[in-house]
Amino acid sequence: MKRLLTFVALAVISTALSAQTPKDVKFRFVEASDLNLIGKIIEDTPNPYHRVDTVQYTGFTTGENNQVRSSAGLAVLFRTNSSVISVKTEFGYMNMGVNTMGVSLRGYDLYIKKNGEWLYAMSKASAVGKEDENLVLIKDMDNSMKECMLYLPIYSEAYSIKIGVQEGAVIESIESPFRHRIGIFGSSYTQGISTSRPGMSYPMQLMRMTGLQILSLGCSGNCKMQPYFADVLCDAEVDAFIFDCFSNPNAEMIEERLFPFIEKIQAAHPGKPLIFQQTIYREGRNFNQSTDRKEMEKQEMAARLMAEAVKKYKDVYFIQTNATDKLHSTSVDGTHPSDYGYTIWAESICKPVMKILKKYGIK
Repeated sequence: MKRLLTFVALAVISTALSAQTPKDVKFRFVEASDLNLIGKIIEDTPNPYHRVDTVQYTGFTTGENNQVRSSAGLAVLFRTNSSVISVKTEFGYMNMGVNTMGVSLRGYDLYIKKNGEWLYAMSKASAVGKEDENLVLIKDMDNSMKECMLYLPIYSEAYSIKIGVQEGAVIESIESPFRHRIGIFGSSYTQGISTSRPGMSYPMQLMRMTGLQILSLGCSGNCKMQPYFADVLCDAEVDAFIFDCFSNPNAEMIEERLFPFIEKIQAAHPGKPLIFQQTIYREGRNFNQSTDRKEMEKQEMAARLMAEAVKKYKDVYFIQTNATDKLHSTSVDGTHPSDYGYTIWAESICKPVMKILKKYGIK
């Protein structure tokens, strides 16, 4: 009888909630970090939305500091029966790049589970100059309990992120359905530059494809196997690594840094798979001869050294990538893929990555 009365009471409340519209909604807010914040390669940071503590780890340039303090690859897991979901953000640094949608740089990307699958629900960013206002992501939903995954901005720093629901609605943390901890260190590609929304970077697409927890440390233009980045990776609690570290450095830098980088990571993570990706074909090579030469030199150097590395080091692997189609129609700016290009990328590495990880009991 008590259960029946509770059910009836919840049904009445839910009906009332669903009848409201954003104009007359009274919101209550919950700090996102008080729910289940996933995707952090270093769990303990003073600011929960920073990927790296730049006081503990030093050596970063100003630009790199901004990047590792951004929330790329982070997401919040929760459930709610609210018919409206909003976000209120206190921003620090915000990137205003021209080759990436504002929704991706400083906005939010909401997925809701339906029939066991994560289904896109809505994505939005506040207008420039109104970033501190309450941003209504979605409204007019039904009153059922929904499992939500909210991707955070890829290239902005947040001091506070509050998720808003209607007064009287439930909002609570849920356990992560994603398995293991797979670290990924890479370039602007890994960070998600040129995506239309945060959930479309190839690491996030790979996460939804495989059910594996991907912990992204993508840093635009700055994945060059630097020792101070290796320090962070050495301290990360992971089951495996995937690297996109041939996209930013030139051929000489690859030759100089690759083997010391591998040895440093392996010393901290013995017996764990290190999967290196070949850098993708940049469409800017099609007619620009100097770009073509530079990219060819990088790819050839990476291929030659990785052929040696897989023989020299145990648990080291080299896989090919692809981010274009037969029509070469997937580039935004000659360098970065579109959402579609990132989908092709994620699909191109899914099988080889899973085949390697299976050897280590990671499924």
